[in-house]
Parts: sequence; structure tokens; C-alpha cells
Amino acid sequence: MPNFQQELKGRYAVLGIVVVAVLGLLLAKLWTMQVLNGTAYAQQAVQNRVREVSTTAARGRILDSSGKLLVSNRATMAVYVDPTSGWTTVSGKRVKNTTLFNRLSAVLSTPEAEIEARIFDVKVAPLAPRMVALDVSQAAVAYISEHPSAFPGIEVRAQAVRQYSQGMLAAHVLGYTGVVSESQIANSTTNGYQYGDIVGKAGAEVEFEKVLQGDRGQRLIEVDAQGRPQRLIQNTDPVQGHDVVLTIDTRVQKVTESALAQALVDAHKAGFKAKAGAAVALDVHTGAIISMASLPTYDPSLFLNGISQKQWASMNATESSYPLNNRAIMGLYPAASTFKAMTGLAALQNHLITSSTTVDCVGIWTEMGKQWKKWCWDHAGHGPEAFYGAVRDSCDYYFYHVGYLLYRSGGEKLQKMARLFGFGHDSGIDLPGEASGRVPDVAWKNAYFQNYPEMQHWNPGDTVNMAIGQGDLLVTPLQLADCYAGIANGGKVMTPHILKQVLSADGKPVLTYQPKVAFDSGCSASNLQAMRSALLAVTRTGTGKGAFTGFPIEVAGKTGTAQVAGKDDYAWFVGFAPANNPKYAVAVLVEQGGHGGSIAGPAARQIFAALFGQKIVHVSATDVSR
Repeated sequence: MPNFQQELKGRYAVLGIVVVAVLGLLLAKLWTMQVLNGTAYAQQAVQNRVREVSTTAARGRILDSSGKLLVSNRATMAVYVDPTSGWTTVSGKRVKNTTLFNRLSAVLSTPEAEIEARIFDVKVAPLAPRMVALDVSQAAVAYISEHPSAFPGIEVRAQAVRQYSQGMLAAHVLGYTGVVSESQIANSTTNGYQYGDIVGKAGAEVEFEKVLQGDRGQRLIEVDAQGRPQRLIQNTDPVQGHDVVLTIDTRVQKVTESALAQALVDAHKAGFKAKAGAAVALDVHTGAIISMASLPTYDPSLFLNGISQKQWASMNATESSYPLNNRAIMGLYPAASTFKAMTGLAALQNHLITSSTTVDCVGIWTEMGKQWKKWCWDHAGHGPEAFYGAVRDSCDYYFYHVGYLLYRSGGEKLQKMARLFGFGHDSGIDLPGEASGRVPDVAWKNAYFQNYPEMQHWNPGDTVNMAIGQGDLLVTPLQLADCYAGIANGGKVMTPHILKQVLSADGKPVLTYQPKVAFDSGCSASNLQAMRSALLAVTRTGTGKGAFTGFPIEVAGKTGTAQVAGKDDYAWFVGFAPANNPKYAVAVLVEQGGHGGSIAGPAARQIFAALFGQKIVHVSATDVSR
């Protein structure tokens, strides 16, 4: 029987084996960590002590066609908070730093809840400082700087924000910026957005976002075990975005907006309820937009520091007439008598009439039967009217007859002509939110009234109504301007555009827009000339004479007075000049403005005057014909 000493030796042997085994396992683990996986663990160690924080780049500027600043950047002060400062320790427990929130709220005049929400925003990178205030007053900056112990983790930085050098001018064209949305981040594959970035939201700001948004910088920061920044390891400066040069002419834009505003005043004086309108001027040969205005408008600087829910709701309310909408490309309206140019060209091209075809206007048209009678705007009748006279006097009777001819000939010839000039399609303009408009036809009516079979049939009256620009036809002011530019440009409709060039950091063009044809109507030169001559007669002796009497440059154009159920008539004028060697086309619409010749025509005259460097004269609506 073994004694105690022998048993003890056995136990020591077992213990020794266990110790050797454990040491062996530890040595194997250390060998695995240091030799086999040493590089990977070293990288993880670096990642644990080094944080990468990106810095945003200043946006590129936006210039007008002559290089005049429209949108630039200005330095302002912003308050940033280290997210770790949002917490403090009380009685050994980690709690929110309500004392800091309260102090910031008092100094910045910002609700405490809003500050807290921005500091604890989980969508922002964990170590990235949170911007809690922008455009901070010098008094607030001075107070924070003088009391650093009261504001731990607070940094006041210079921040670049958008500056609108011309105020509210061309607001709908330029657009505005705002904090990137989740959908923009999700849909971006090239910009590398992060939460909190400032990006384009409307107009040119969003259309040219890829070039305006620069390349972000990078800061590598060493942190301690608690994640608190210790020192800056590396800094790569951000690169500002490219400058964008637009086709907009600031001088013409100012006159366009002023003329449109005056047209609303004239409409009020004439007893109409005008609240809104749009105007556009473009180069007939290139499609370059020289000016584009929409009323009511808005101040893009309101969006610099974020807009309140109350302000946003107000801007999207019926009472405000939706100032954020660019009516020049978004507004859909009956074209009224301005569409008679399409009706005339469709009939001429299809040999249904000639320029000498004469119709006797007796005021009331009954060709479809007395139960379907329609009145000319001149109830007394114009008497015998040939093509030129019918366009000049805007004779509805004549175009009822032509519309009926187009219907009976079949083949939807009027619709085809309208589409050849761009109606019913996007124009292709480089601005977001464009409406396509509507050219009604058999297929559209069948689909639109699919739940009302009794209303699906295309009737003669549908074509007749469309022949004078009424019925279910809807167009935008830009489409109408583009159409008349096409009539002036040999039947070719150019793609409208606001981009002229993109500039590099040294001011040299890296991209120049190349004009392109959007639609080719295929109309014969003789028919186009017949239409141009008729449109010239409108301003010489017809419904547009009053607006253009004494104007030194001949304008060819058409007035329009659109009927809208339950509202005052909408006023139109669209035309091009010089009539015999066209360079520019202009369209003006005044919602509930009354007569096109007396309200929209004088505004168009002022825009043409600005385009050609002529004296700006306001022609009163008084005694100006329809």
C-alpha cells in the first residue's frame, strides 16, 4: 500500500501534466495570434484606436450666361457638438447631459428637444460631430468661445452655405438645397452621401448635383479606449465642386419676372382674379432658355437652415397658390387659340385647306347640326375669312370648320401634328419635375373613361374643341414656346436647356452643351411660311396689335384666351421675333388673367424688348384688343 509521500508524487505528476498542457495550449494560441493572424489583429488594433471622419466639400457655384454670379457660397458660423458630450456621469450612472442642452438652447435660441435630437441622431456616423445650429450670431459665437468649460465638446466652425447673389431671382430655375434624405442616399451610387450632407433638392441644384457636389475630404483621428479624440493623424482637404454656367441672362430674367408681375397687376385692374402665371424666353435655333419665370415665387435662402413644418405646409397649400411649383414646366393649361397654329398646319399639310380657303363666319357655327352649335368669340361674326384673316382675327368659326374637316378625314391628323411639335411629350429640358401635357385621342379617351363606357366614344366635337385649343388638351408654357420656336426654325423643335457649360477649378470648360433637335415636324417650307405670315398679321392688324403697336421689331405671334370651368379666363401670348429672321421665342401665361392680347401680350412685349436691348415700355391693358 503506497504511503502518503508516494501519493503526493503522483498528484504532482498529474498537476505537472495539466500545467504543461495548459501552457502548451497558451503557446499554441499565442503562436496562432502572433504568427498566423498577427497582421489581421494588428489591423483591428489600429481600427480600434483610429477613426475616419469625412469632411464635406463646398458646392460649385452657379453662373448666368455672361458669368455673373447667381449662386455662390458664403462663410458663416456653425456650432458642432461632439456626440460623446451629450452624455455625463451622475452618481456613477451615464445620463444625458441636460445641463449642456439647456445652455445651448438659451444661447442659440433653439428648442432643447431639437438640439438633443440632432446630437443623438443615430443616422450620422458615431464619431462625427453633429451640427446643431447654422448661421449663428457673432454674439452666440463669442459667448461659447469665452466659456469653454460650460460648453465641453462644442466646436464653432466656419461653414460654407449657399448665397443667392441676385436674391429671389430665377428661384424656380436655380432651386434650393437641403439635408440629404434617406431616399437620396439609397439611390446614390456615385456621390457617396452621408447623413447630414447638404444636397440639391430642386431646380438646377438637384439637376446638376453630380458636378456641383465636390469630393469630400478625410480626417484620421486617434481615439482613446472610450472613443474620445486624442490627436489628428492625417487630413485630406475636400475639393470644391465644379461651377455650372447656365443659359439664363440675368438682365432678361429680371425684366421677365417684372413683366409677369405687372401682368398680374393689370389683370386685377381689369377685374380679373389673377394670382399666378409663367413666362419663358428661348433661342429658337439652340433651345437655350434665356429666361424662365413663375409666380408666385419663393426665397431659396429659407431652406439654408432647414424649413419648419409650418412653413412647408404653407408653401404647399391652396391659399398660397403653390409657390414651389415651376409653372413654366409643371403647369398644365388649355392652349386656347394659340393652338390654332397646329390646327392650321395640320390642315395645310394634309391638303384639307389652302391659304386661300375662305369660310363665311356668321358668329354661330352649326355644321354638326343645330343641337351642337358653337359660338365664335365674336358673336356678330367676322364675315368671309381666308386663312390669314382667320389666324389674325382668331376666328373660332373658321377653326371649328377646319377641325371638323380634320375629324372627317380620319387618322387623327391633328393629334399627329401636335405631337410632331412636342405636345404630349417631355421636352427634355434639364430641369426636374416637367409635365408631359396631354394630347387627347381615341386611345386616351378609352383608357380615361374605362369605368364609364358611355363616355368612351370619340365624337366630332372632341376634335372640333381641340381645334381651338380647348377640350381635354393640356400644355405647358414651355411646350408652347418650344412649338412656336419650331415654327420659326423650319419645323425643327430644339431640345430646351438651361445648361451652357461646366467649368473646372481653373475656370476652363470641361463640358459644353451641344444643341440637339427634339422633334422634326416635317412640315413643308411653304406651309410654315404661310403660318409665319399669318402670325405676323396677328401683331400688325389683329388681336395682338394693341400690345405691339410702335414696337421697333416685328413680332409674329398668337393671342389666346382659355376658358377654365369655374374660373376667369386664362390669358396667353406666344410668338417669335424678328418675324422674318427669328431668333427668340416667348410665351406668357397669366392664370385668370382675362384676355391674351391685353394682359399677356404687353408682358411679352417687355420680354422681347429686353431680349433685343430695346427700351422697356409698359403698354396698359386699357383699350388693348383681345
